[in-house]
This record gives sequence, structure tokens and C-alpha cells, in this order.
Amino acid sequence: MVQDRPSRRPARFARGRKPSALRREKTDLPPHSNAHGVLPHRRFCMQSIDELELPYFPTDQADFASDPAPWFAAAREQHPWLGRCHFGYIVHDFQAMKDLMGMHDKMHIAHHRVVELMGGRGTSWGNYIDESMQAQNGPAHKRLRDIVAPAFTPRQAEKRRDMSRQVIRELLDEWAPRETFDFEEFAAQYPITIMCRVIGASPDVIPELRDSLEAIGLAFGMDPSILPRLNAAVDHMTVFVEALVAARRRGERESQEPDLLDDLLAVNGEDGLTDAELVNLLIFLFVAGYDTSKNLMTLMMYALLDHPDMYVKCAQDIGYCRKVIDETLRFHGPTSTMRVNIADVVYRDVLIPEDTTLFFPLNVAGRGPSAIERGEEFDPERATPAAHLGFGRGPHICLGMFLAKVQVEEGMHEIAQRLHNPQLAGEFGWRPYAGVWGLRGLPLRFEAA
Repeated sequence: MVQDRPSRRPARFARGRKPSALRREKTDLPPHSNAHGVLPHRRFCMQSIDELELPYFPTDQADFASDPAPWFAAAREQHPWLGRCHFGYIVHDFQAMKDLMGMHDKMHIAHHRVVELMGGRGTSWGNYIDESMQAQNGPAHKRLRDIVAPAFTPRQAEKRRDMSRQVIRELLDEWAPRETFDFEEFAAQYPITIMCRVIGASPDVIPELRDSLEAIGLAFGMDPSILPRLNAAVDHMTVFVEALVAARRRGERESQEPDLLDDLLAVNGEDGLTDAELVNLLIFLFVAGYDTSKNLMTLMMYALLDHPDMYVKCAQDIGYCRKVIDETLRFHGPTSTMRVNIADVVYRDVLIPEDTTLFFPLNVAGRGPSAIERGEEFDPERATPAAHLGFGRGPHICLGMFLAKVQVEEGMHEIAQRLHNPQLAGEFGWRPYAGVWGLRGLPLRFEAA
């Protein structure tokens, strides 16, 4: 299934350097940094990544997005941890992902590269990504993250558990009597409602924002044809956020309870957040509060349709529901990530030249043999806890992961109590694999409790 395309090698984007200049002598090499230290002085055969015959992953094709796992299983037979795709190289082994993503001094987040590949430099969307917190590295990233991190600690997430339960119950009161609906559309209402309350915006704005939030969530699917839609979405979100900030400065607010917008405005100006950073950060929070949790819940429901006994247990025991969430993140989570190395890296005797684009498919990383035994089985009660990278790793690990876990725990626990015997009720599609992956629609019929 995995295509071998040695003639179609992705560009490394190494500026001003020819591939031949990157090849080093194969004997008497000095020690190189490896995942956990230094390779010893020895004679060994090292190849540059562009010299390897690697499996090719058609990540831009719909049939790949609908069922990527067999491609990765077949790829492991050809190379234990590397492959190619149309925009770079894929690291498909769990341990290799952990090791390489752990090289924070050599691996930078690749958002700027994505803007370049999408042809977005200088556009509204491109500027939003280039200036965003998640695109920064080192001290610049830490400064912005430290401003918002206190709102997303485990303790703060637990404080929002009751609110999460209240929101999902209100949504179920509205939707459950229908006994048939698109679960993806339903799930989309839930995490963004919570994020609106965290920030201090009215949930009434969700319908007008949804198309823009959906568009921005597709940005890392590596499809340049959607750039006009991305620009329009960022322009729309910018106008909305600027109006929200202006209203708050006039004393208008949704609730008298302190919220995240209060905290951000308190550090706006002088040595704190600039106005542009404030707007950018708020857009990021709305997008983050919409997309990933919605897709995780939809993927979890999709898996549970084949395991009705597990679904019933989710209704009975929120602790069991928590195990199913971790197993979903391991088995087919929604996220992936990219890195660009800022220095030559040697890993497992492969030279990865500076400025190489590396794609990390976190969403299926936990299925490989270096992650867990019986990786192709969906088993929340396996003896060895699910090993996954569903929230990332290192300084850029998901800011809202604790809130996301609380939301999905409460959400799926309540859903399983209210929607009995869910069955697939129609056709559905898949989002692009790169970026935030998941289903396009999940029509269900069920018995309302």
C-alpha cells in the first residue's frame, strides 16, 4: 500500500545549500548529538535523509485521510521510522517522535514554514500565524504562554468541571429529543461554549463565528486553495475580537464574574501584551476552544459505535470514560505537528540536515510497536496504560489539555447517559489528514433517555 517514490523527493528548503554539500564522510566521524546524548567515536555508515529510499505517504489524498493506519503499518516494513510526503518527511515511529520532539534546542515549531508552503506570506492569515504565540520559539514563546498559562492549569480545569457538566446538559436538553442529528455539529457547540465563558464572551456569538473557526481549523491541512477562505476567516475573527475588547473597555460584559479577558487586559500595554498580541491571542483561544475537542469527541463516538459495551460503561463510570479518552487519543486522535530543525541532527545514524521539514503524525503514533503491544486493538482497559502524544510534547504541549480532558470526560459521560443505542444514520467524510484531523459529519440515530 505504501508507495515507493525515490524520484519524488521533498525539498528540504535548505537555503543556499546543495544536497551534495550536506553529505559527510562515512568514516572517522566526530560524535554527533543523538536523542539521548552523543554517538561514540566509531566507524559507521551514516546516510543523509535525502539519500534514503523511503515509503511515500499521500497525505493530501482523501483515501489516506479516511484510513491512514494501514499506510503506517506497511511503512514500518520498509523503514522503521521515516517516510516522505509532498511537503517534507514523516517521522512515523512513536519513540522517534518523542526523541526528536524532545530536542528543543534543535527543533523549532514549523508554523512559519507552513505559511511559506501555503503561499500565505503577507496575507491576513499568514500574518496571524507568523505573529501567533504557537509559532514562536524560545523566550518569545515563553513570554506569551506564561501570560495565559495560569488560566489553564489542572486546578483551573477542575474548577470548570461543574460548568462543563451544566453546558453539556443544556445542549442535550435541546438536541436529544430529536433522536437523530449530526454528532459533529452537536459536538461543535460544546467546547466553544465553555471557551466563550472562560474568555468572557456571550455564547450567542457562536453561530456567526462557526464558519470562520471551522476554516482556520483546516489551515494546516496543507491545501493552498483554501487560502482566500482562511484570509476571510481571520479578517472576520479580527473584527469580532476587536469589538469584544472595545466593549469590555467600555465596561460592557457578559457576567460580573472575573474572566480571562480581564486578566489579559490587565497586562495589556507597556511591557505586557501589545494590542496586536492581545487580538492574536484571543483569536487563537477561540479557535483552540472550538476545533480540537470537537474532533476528539467525534472520533471517540465513532470508535464507540463499534463497541456498544464500552459506550454503556462510559455512561456508568466517568473513570472508565477517562480511559476511553486516552485510548482514543492513542488510537486515532485529532492532532499532528511539524518541526524544522535549526541545526544538523543525527538520529539513528541518519543525518537530518538543517532546515528539514519534519511531520509528526501524533494521531496514530500510539499504534506502533515502540508505543504499545496490540496497538491496532481499541482496548481502554489494557494492562499497560495507553501511550500517546495526543497533546504534543515539550514547550509547545497543548495549553488547554487539562480543560480539554475535563470537557470531554464530562461531555461523553453525560452523552452516553442521554443518547442510548447510537447507530450510524448516514454517510460522512474526513477532514484533511495533516493539521486537525477528524470526521466531516457523523449522522446518528438513537433513543433519547
